[in-house]
Amino acid sequence: MATTVPGRRRSAALRLLAVAAALFGALLGGAVPAAAHAALTGSTPAQGSVVDRAPEQVSLTFSEGVAMGDDSIRVLDPKGRRVDRGKLRDLCSGDTVKYAAGLPPGLADGTYTVAWQAVSADSHPVSGAFTFSVGAPSETTAAVPEQEAGGGLVGALYGVARYLAYAGFVLLAGGAVFVLACRPAAAGVRSVQRLIVQGWAVLTGSTVAMLLLRTPYTGSGELADVFDLGGLRQVLETKPGVALVSRLLLLAVAALFVAVLFGAYARAQGAGSGAPDPGSTAPAEDGRRRTDLTLGLAIGGVIVAVGLAATWAMAEHASTGLQPGIAMPVDVLHLLAVAGWLGGLAALVVSLYWGPAVERTAVRRFSRLAFCSVLVLVATGIYQSWRQVGTWRALTDTTYGQLLLLKTGLVVLLVGIAWTSRRWTARLTELRTSAAEQASGTAAVDAQVSGTAAPEAASSGTSTPEAPVSATTASQTQAPAPEAAAPDDDEGGADRAAQLARQRAALSTARTKRIRDADPERLGLRRSVLAEASVAVVLLVVATVLTATEPARTEEAVKRTAGQSAAANQPQVLTIPFDTGGPRGKGTARLDLDPGRSGSANELHLRISDPSGKTMDVAEVKVSFTQRAQRLGPLPVVPGHVSEGHWSAAGVQLPVPGQWELSLLVRTSDIDQVTETRNVKIG
Repeated sequence: MATTVPGRRRSAALRLLAVAAALFGALLGGAVPAAAHAALTGSTPAQGSVVDRAPEQVSLTFSEGVAMGDDSIRVLDPKGRRVDRGKLRDLCSGDTVKYAAGLPPGLADGTYTVAWQAVSADSHPVSGAFTFSVGAPSETTAAVPEQEAGGGLVGALYGVARYLAYAGFVLLAGGAVFVLACRPAAAGVRSVQRLIVQGWAVLTGSTVAMLLLRTPYTGSGELADVFDLGGLRQVLETKPGVALVSRLLLLAVAALFVAVLFGAYARAQGAGSGAPDPGSTAPAEDGRRRTDLTLGLAIGGVIVAVGLAATWAMAEHASTGLQPGIAMPVDVLHLLAVAGWLGGLAALVVSLYWGPAVERTAVRRFSRLAFCSVLVLVATGIYQSWRQVGTWRALTDTTYGQLLLLKTGLVVLLVGIAWTSRRWTARLTELRTSAAEQASGTAAVDAQVSGTAAPEAASSGTSTPEAPVSATTASQTQAPAPEAAAPDDDEGGADRAAQLARQRAALSTARTKRIRDADPERLGLRRSVLAEASVAVVLLVVATVLTATEPARTEEAVKRTAGQSAAANQPQVLTIPFDTGGPRGKGTARLDLDPGRSGSANELHLRISDPSGKTMDVAEVKVSFTQRAQRLGPLPVVPGHVSEGHWSAAGVQLPVPGQWELSLLVRTSDIDQVTETRNVKIG
């Protein structure tokens, strides 16, 4: 007999799921494209620089390991033609990640564009472009892809597949843990079976989708490239490709695990609950068989679950950065704890709402399992946060830190709701029955008290040593059927019989709802568990986005590098007092060097004023730069007179960055002059 979801329960469920969907949409709607996990920290020539002559190569430096090919660095001339040699040079040494593309000799003056693309060590694509000029800047028609690597429709589909993969793993692994560790009788419950099988199917389908999408995701960004067999062959040779193929192989083993779980194991549990098993010779033999099945499934399930979790750890955040040897096992534990908690919670939800009676012992076992999972999550989460964030300030100043705070808040909220569920579990009372049902169900109640299975429970494959949590047994829900008249011989007899059957089903459902909802503790437990599941959906979204976001340590390192570069490239302003010793020999020189960067055409301005601050002319000024550390200079600069007290010079070239010594000669008469020196830092 099909049952319908009662109105009050459906209304509460829809409200909670609507809130979860709204939060889900807000997270995805406000999410920016996934930030790269490997960042460009430097280049030679520098971005926007102007060099005297064409360099022999263009080199790029990254914050962490990347995978690059011969076409990963392209150098385009002002007309958009590719001029690099098309061969990648690996310049990595120690902790320095550096690659270069060679350039032919004799490149003409003008502005050149460097477009690059790579795959970071944690499987995420990165790309970018910048320009430099030879001799002097010029107009350029080089076309640079506007879409970042990993963006667009392909990036969105890949992101959805990533989320579904996490969700499928949680349902598959967590649901199996719930059955084996909390409620063995659930192996024969159709709703729990569907949940675990759907988890397996979602994880398998999303893994295949990610494998096919890797080529356009890390390359062209064109959806049609999912059918590129050559690209797929190249993907299979990469670390993410190996991880995805390994996941598919493990899922084949997981299919056998699920078949045994819902086949031989479910039949063994049915035999243990009181249903006779024709194949068994003795209760002791049945007990040994159940024990052997449980032990075998537990060992095999742990191996498969650990292997599946390792396919994420070996190809994402944990595989690169600080302490990968420790981070990968910790990441596996973290994923298993998430699956045990959230996947078990999903199995409990479907058991409470769409399955037969759930024993209080099963709820209490899951409560203990969830508590242990939370402890593991806290321990592993603290380590992961330290590893990926590094500083307290990064929690608020970086996208990764902000998402981590949001995830932490959701975990705290989830723990709070779980605590409420534990209170409802502790307050559960025996199911209330009416006086008539007490009289008609005396035998079933006595059987429960004495530890034997009620006939109705045996027929459903569920043992009932304690009062059920969310549903009533058949004897409690059976409604008196309206008197059925004998069907007429005409064609309306069949329709009348069907109508009476629907009426009996409706009355039985109404009686079930009244009896179940008469216990507020059970009603409160169902609602709190549903609230947990709704928050868990949002939490899983945040966790998925977090794995696709640049770690705070990397973002902070890039900011520091950019800040240092910006500080070094700020216009240099020097105020230099002087005294030549003659009449009108005292004054102040203000020197501006813009942008104050090596390899660029700097512009120098010199203004001279008397002690009162009024501009004044002098007979002669000269400027020179010397870098003693590399024995460069002096490099003379002869500024031209622009107006009273103002001299300037364009195209001042300083070949290398570092500390330079600036010499300023001021002559106020034929015999009165002085040379002042100052240090200036050139970026």
